[in-house]
Parts: sequence; C-alpha cells; structure tokens
Amino acid sequence: MAMALLDSVNRLLASGHYQPLLSVIKGLRNGAVYGAKVRLPHSLVMTLLFKRGSLKDMSKGIFEATYTHSRNLALFVFSYKALTSLMAVAQNKPEQFHSFAAAFCAGYFIFGKYNKVNEQINLYLLSRILYGLAKLAVKKGFIPKPKGDTFPWFAAIVWGIVLWLFEYESDTLQPSLRSSMTYLYHDSNKWQSFKNFLIYNK
Repeated sequence: MAMALLDSVNRLLASGHYQPLLSVIKGLRNGAVYGAKVRLPHSLVMTLLFKRGSLKDMSKGIFEATYTHSRNLALFVFSYKALTSLMAVAQNKPEQFHSFAAAFCAGYFIFGKYNKVNEQINLYLLSRILYGLAKLAVKKGFIPKPKGDTFPWFAAIVWGIVLWLFEYESDTLQPSLRSSMTYLYHDSNKWQSFKNFLIYNK
C-alpha cells in the first residue's frame, strides 16, 4: 500500500502537471531548510562568542533565532512564488514587474516586522543590492565602465566609514556589528595579565 502510494506520488511529480503549485510547496520547504542551515551555525557561534547567561537561556535564543529565520524565509519563498504564479496566470505570461511586486508585498508583511533576525537579513540584502545596482548601472551604460580596478576603493570607503561610525557614532550601528567591533578594536586595548592578554579576552 505504502509503495503504491509512493509510486503514484513519484509519477505525479515526474509528470510536470501542477508545476506552479508544486514549485510553491517545494519553495516553502527549501526556504525553511535554507533558513535553518544559515541561522543555526550563525546563532550558535555568535551566542558562544558574545552572549552570557544560562545554557537554557542561550539555547532558547539560538532556537528562537533559527526558527524565526527559517519560518520567515519559508513564508517569503512560498508567498513570492504563489504571487508571481498568480500574476503570470492573470496576464497569460510572466512579466518583469511581477518579481518586484510579489517580493514587495511579501517583504512588507514577512520581513517588515522589526526583530533582530529580520534586521540582519534586510541589511544583508541591502549591501548586496547596492553592489548589484552599481554593476547594473555599468552594464546598462548609465555610468562608464571604470578603467582600473575599483574594488580596492570600494573596500577602502566601506571600512573607512564603518570604523568612523564605530569610533564616533557607534549607537547608529547594528548591535551585533557593534559587539563584534568592540571585541576586535576596544577589547584589544584592555588587559591586566598574560591570561587576559593572550588566553582570554577579559
């Protein structure tokens, strides 16, 4: 009985029928798995490096961050794929603006609620799209292609601004970035003995 059911499911999946609907379901699955894969190690490392508290509290924080990332990414992929599919059906073909419109709506409702996980994801994407838009402007001819290597200048500007902000306007930076930079740049100014000079931070 179970084998017959599995064979039927496999035939349906291989047939190509219901492809838009099935891709929405697979997108939900992939969003949940990817979100957990990305967030769990990140939360674990950041908690071990920077958080203090009971094992129960730290474990709860790791679980909550992983769950939030996984759930939100799964819901976003599901919503985005469902909306783009519905718009393509309504207009008899996919259009470029469908991607923006679907992601705009899903982003507002899913990633628009403020929490630390959503803030980090949105900031990550912001850096990627600014970089992508600069490359697109060159590709489309809106700005001339640079004659030399611009990456060193890009790195110099990014690091110059972030360290200036950290040293003089640190309240404007995201807390996790501020914690990382405090560890790197300020904690390295403090020690009383060999133990907290090379073995431990504090």
